[in-house]
Amino acid sequence: MTERDQERGDGRDPIDEEAAWAEIVAGYGEEPVDPPGVWPKAGEVDLTDTVDRVPVAEPADGPEAGPASAGPASGPLTGPRDWEAAEDEEEDHFVPPEPPPLPETDLTTKLAWIAVLGGPLLLIVAVLLQQRMSWWIVTLGVGGFLGGFATLITRLRDGRDDDFTDPGSGAVV
Repeated sequence: MTERDQERGDGRDPIDEEAAWAEIVAGYGEEPVDPPGVWPKAGEVDLTDTVDRVPVAEPADGPEAGPASAGPASGPLTGPRDWEAAEDEEEDHFVPPEPPPLPETDLTTKLAWIAVLGGPLLLIVAVLLQQRMSWWIVTLGVGGFLGGFATLITRLRDGRDDDFTDPGSGAVV
């Protein structure tokens, strides 16, 4: 016993440190054993024995008397790409109803959208055609965009009904 074990005096068996170190050094570099419930590593999996146990569907025509009936490994294999859909009848197709027409907009909204989309488009076309950026092209492009955008923002609805402006009126049914 070492002096340290004698000083403890708790009655436990002394640890053989030399044997423990010898065991650690002997096992250096070895892969530790996986605990139960750990997935095997990719190189340790043997997939050769599972090939024969995969179920194979019979062909759509039924079992044939030839080599296909001898077993799944010896006959032609069928899979999901060999499946063919049944012929659809024309009366079984869903025909959606005609969508409702788009709401009519007033002339101001149409012109605002033309300005918002046309202003930057005018500038892009001028750059692509390598035209000189004169004051009127820049004014139409930037001014048209800003004016059309401001017009569209001011014409937005706030989503409130004008009939019920009293805040104490309660719920509207």
